[in-house]
Amino acid sequence: MIDPTVKLPAVGEPEAIADSLARYLGSTIRELRQKHGLTIADVAEQAGISRGMLSKIENAQTSTSLDTLVKLANALGISLSKLFRNYHVSGGGAQLVKRGEGMEVVRRGTRSGHTYQLLAYDQGPTKLFEPFLITIDDAFEIFPTFEHPGMEFLHILEGKMEYRHGQHTYLLEPGDSLTFRGETPHGPDKLIELPIRFLAIIYYPAPSGLDPR
Repeated sequence: MIDPTVKLPAVGEPEAIADSLARYLGSTIRELRQKHGLTIADVAEQAGISRGMLSKIENAQTSTSLDTLVKLANALGISLSKLFRNYHVSGGGAQLVKRGEGMEVVRRGTRSGHTYQLLAYDQGPTKLFEPFLITIDDAFEIFPTFEHPGMEFLHILEGKMEYRHGQHTYLLEPGDSLTFRGETPHGPDKLIELPIRFLAIIYYPAPSGLDPR
């Protein structure tokens, strides 16, 4: 499930293989750490290595010994085999996130009763989109306002709310969808029926020179 986009080099290219393995391990360790809500300091202390070393490992800036990998696996609460289980997985590069296993992330609107689960990640050096499952199960007085490049698509799964985009407010109920430009200030305006669960997919503009297809 983790970092299936890593393309393995052809057999007989030792340096490329080492680089691919370093990138895979770094990405996997970082994602597992973040998934469990651990900081670099937390994992480094548990593994008995420096924070600088762990940062270099996560960013594929250094190779690491098997002994250090064992310590990191133990610090993350997984087996060494699990750490490597997706390295030689071949196929179309699909990424599966099982129900309830989306990475919980911190956004500006994150607070008690307002959670974000990122449903896809590790898209490579250029982020093209971000799909979130957002749950609101507790009303609060001040609603966050967001502004970001690209387009955003909302689809309501449960609950009812009024959602503001610029000067307009839209009543959103289960089955409703709303698409809008992210540069215009937007966000929940009034929570009517809790809990509220909806998908929010942000499509970012393709950088100059990148074929969006």
